[in-house]
Amino acid sequence: GEILMEKKVNVEVIGPHPPCPRCTTVLKNTEKAASLLKSDGIEVTVKKLDIASKNVVSKYGVLMSPALALNGTVKVMGRIPDVKEVERLVKEVSK
Repeated sequence: GEILMEKKVNVEVIGPHPPCPRCTTVLKNTEKAASLLKSDGIEVTVKKLDIASKNVVSKYGVLMSPALALNGTVKVMGRIPDVKEVERLVKEVSK
C-alpha cells in the first residue's frame, strides 16, 4: 500500500500580549481549523507569539496585529482570517 506522509505545518498567531479580543478570535479560528485539518492528515502546531518581542521583530519585522505566519512566512496581517481561510492557507502550505 501507499504510505501517506504526514504533513506538518507550524502556524504562529502574532499579536500583543496579553492578547487582544481580535487576536483571541484568530487563535480560536486557527485551533478550530487545526482540528479539522487533522482528518486530512495535516498536523498543525499552533503557537501564540508576542508581536512586541525582539524575536518576532527580528524575524518578521514590524507587523500589524493580528498576524498569522505559516512555516515562517506571514500570510495574513491586520485582519481576522476565518476558519475556512486558515484551512485554505494551511492546505496551500502543506502541498
